Amino acid sequence: MTEDSSIIAAASRRVPWNKGRIVGAKPPLRPKHVWSIRTKLQVEGRVRDLALFNLAIDSKLRGCDVVALKVDNIAPTGYAADRASVRQKKTGRPVKFELTEATRKAVDDYLKATGKKPGDYLFTGRRGSNCSLTTRQYARLLAGWIVSVGLDPHLFGTHSLRRTKATLIYQRTGNLRAVQLLLGHTKIESTVRYLGIEVDDALAIAEQVDV
Repeated sequence: MTEDSSIIAAASRRVPWNKGRIVGAKPPLRPKHVWSIRTKLQVEGRVRDLALFNLAIDSKLRGCDVVALKVDNIAPTGYAADRASVRQKKTGRPVKFELTEATRKAVDDYLKATGKKPGDYLFTGRRGSNCSLTTRQYARLLAGWIVSVGLDPHLFGTHSLRRTKATLIYQRTGNLRAVQLLLGHTKIESTVRYLGIEVDDALAIAEQVDV
């Protein structure tokens, strides 16, 4: 067997990295799923997971930015603020977001339970208090939440939480520019692709406007 034929044979035996996996953009959660997960975490008294889940939904941040949050970002005075600003790791640009009353309460309860102070990572993992939760640990937690409400964890990922509120805002307002700002996208085209907006979506919005 020649060297070339050996390489071809080896390549043919190689298993594709995505064999058996569901790839592509992860869909957002529906409101009923958000409330199901939130209620379950509340009933089970999982204060950290509830604060993490609520913050991920409200902030619309990428997973790497969610786990990197520090107490100063969310609760500079010791209590969760109405609004916060975080510099995105991917773009280096700041993005602002709102914290709903439910999220503020969840964060305050979590801070009270853990005694975390300004300068501390908000969510820490197994590596110790000086290290943040990893994106892999975050993904595993999410998979558990998803399974707990009867959903397939292979269909959803941490990006699903980033997309959830952004998608709802667009569906209810049609304001693409607002969603672009909230997601921290530099180009409107990125937001269009991110939301999966089609011509039918644009026409549905247009049909609601009379001149």
